[in-house]
Amino acid sequence: MNADVILMDLMRLLAGMGIFLMGCEVMSKNLEAICSDKLKGLLSRVSGNKAVGVMIGALATIAIHSSGATTVMTIGFVNAGVISLNQAATIIFGAEIGTTITGQIVALGMFGSGNIDADIVFSALAGIGVFMNMFAKKEKQKLLGYVLTGLGMLFAGLNMMSDAMAGFAQTEGLRLFLANIDSIVILIIAGAILTAIIQSSSAITSIAITMVVTGLIDVHQGIYLTLGANVGTCLTGLLAGLKSEGVNARRTSMIQLIFNIGGVVVVSILDLLMQALTRGSLSIGLIFERLFPGLPHTQLAMFHTIFNIASVIAVLPFTNALVQLTKKLVPDEPEKKKKEHFFYVDENMIETPSVAVEQVKKEIVNMAAIAMENFNYSIAMIRNKDFSKEDQFTENEEELNFLNHSLVEIIVKLTRKSNLSKKDHFYLTSTYHTISDIERIGDYSENIMEYAKNMAEANENFSQSALEEIDDLSDLINKLFRCTIDAYQTGNKKQKQEARKLEDEIDELTRLMAKNHIRRLNEGKCSAIVGAQYLKLSNDAERIGDHLININDYAISR
Repeated sequence: MNADVILMDLMRLLAGMGIFLMGCEVMSKNLEAICSDKLKGLLSRVSGNKAVGVMIGALATIAIHSSGATTVMTIGFVNAGVISLNQAATIIFGAEIGTTITGQIVALGMFGSGNIDADIVFSALAGIGVFMNMFAKKEKQKLLGYVLTGLGMLFAGLNMMSDAMAGFAQTEGLRLFLANIDSIVILIIAGAILTAIIQSSSAITSIAITMVVTGLIDVHQGIYLTLGANVGTCLTGLLAGLKSEGVNARRTSMIQLIFNIGGVVVVSILDLLMQALTRGSLSIGLIFERLFPGLPHTQLAMFHTIFNIASVIAVLPFTNALVQLTKKLVPDEPEKKKKEHFFYVDENMIETPSVAVEQVKKEIVNMAAIAMENFNYSIAMIRNKDFSKEDQFTENEEELNFLNHSLVEIIVKLTRKSNLSKKDHFYLTSTYHTISDIERIGDYSENIMEYAKNMAEANENFSQSALEEIDDLSDLINKLFRCTIDAYQTGNKKQKQEARKLEDEIDELTRLMAKNHIRRLNEGKCSAIVGAQYLKLSNDAERIGDHLININDYAISR
């Protein structure tokens, strides 16, 4: 072959890889958007049952077509304390099984009979998907069109790569060079490096399948390239773990690394022992060649699936031991007091919007709880002149200020994601108002604390009747908060209606408080300073109720 032909085949290979990877990306993002309602909370509902964790990890990976995304989500959940390290381990095991689906799809596409090639038929899905997207009116139908387009692009790219590989196979020098690469260490390292660069083990496995089918490499070499891809895919998890602040996030990425490297080492040793004991007459590659004769694409795809399933079955009983090992390898750090931080949101999860939105909701609910905690602290201060919680109050206020700005930044990033569903986008646009309302609750609580300090400096006290009214008002606001949060989380209409009734009661009580205050003032039962603080307190408390009702209204619009 001359240099021009080789150059054209190389360009065809690069074009095919680009189309293949873009197809995977389009299919993955739109599958995620379609499955968003079911995917939300799926990973966070892992029970103590290991098999359930594996199943959820596998299903999540198949649904979004990305083991890397599943791993990043899992690390985010662990970092937020939503799931335990043991539960995260089983999810990651399942993700390793789910990621083999791409190899099976590629192998299926290489079947054909007569003049009909399955990969061409599947490639036609790209055009079908485009037309479906153009004429569909419903969002899910459009998303399904994109999924079909991505699947078609995957096979179109695969077809171009296969043609390029077939051209390379006619180059005697290249074939001899590749044939002489029989070192399993070199093949594993090559697979790992290529996967780390492309950040897609599915792509490397698919390329390995096309190389085996065109005769560029044999099944034995393809197996070890695939094993290397299993190691290289850990890079995504390692990067996510390093960027996360929690030590358990790093432990989660370490579990994936140990699991994948351990599996590669064990199967490599078994293969070498098998060859040594049979004097080369039997190997893992030969076993799969005999199991699926004449089907090299199926041989490699089935090896990948069976290897990952067998690895999970072998390791699953030792999950607890593996978790304990990672705790020793990644020990606890000296506790650092950090005043401002996210409790649920992890920036790594932004790439998976459907899950990130769920975490934003939890963060907002937690932010509201912090604001109400400060309200109750402030009531205790003005009622009892008890300032023992002032430091905690200040920390909470700093946390609220942090969330008010940082959470909005996260939401802005999420709203820019192309694979965000309309429902989630609509919800996110309402969160700006909700966060502002919560921040204002914190501000009014801070005002009440200042009134308490003024009272303490003047050595003034409320009358017993005034204290009883303050207690009644505080109870009503806390009831309103509980109803509002329930409505916000579940959309419960009864709680929404109950919240409205409570707001009316708060308004009525604050009017009564103002009336009673004037009476006590006329009777000489309180001073002007006490009266001023009392009126300000009731007014701010009423406004806190108004902001809670605003949150309640946005819960309805979801």
